[in-house]
Amino acid sequence: MTAIAYAQLEAPLWPLMNKFYRAHQSSMKASKDAQLWVAREQEIVAALCLRSAANGYWLTGLFVAPDVRGRGIARSLVDAAVSSTEGAPVWLFCDPELQGFYEGIGFGMADDLPQVLFERLIRYQRNKAMIAMGITR
Repeated sequence: MTAIAYAQLEAPLWPLMNKFYRAHQSSMKASKDAQLWVAREQEIVAALCLRSAANGYWLTGLFVAPDVRGRGIARSLVDAAVSSTEGAPVWLFCDPELQGFYEGIGFGMADDLPQVLFERLIRYQRNKAMIAMGITR
């Protein structure tokens, strides 16, 4: 088993992140206005986007390849990305069923969302159950 590396993806390699999402039939997409973070063994095995939002960041697109789930890769990738924010708050939206997972890595319910994210959350909640969570380190 190869060691997993967690790092921000360099701009010339951004297409690899969308290739990863497509290979797993994920509807997620890399956002060019975000920091793109990946976990790699040799190939990408997990990815997420970290976008500037108000006075912090918005974490989106967290996906781990099904064949490597349960190894703590999501936790380590989120930790690497959040650690890069130098203490700025990080928010995310998730299905309520994932609340326990995110609480396990330090997130809590977000009661103080920036207006731009609050409005987006309200729009998302029209179509599916979503909650907002946040962390500051």
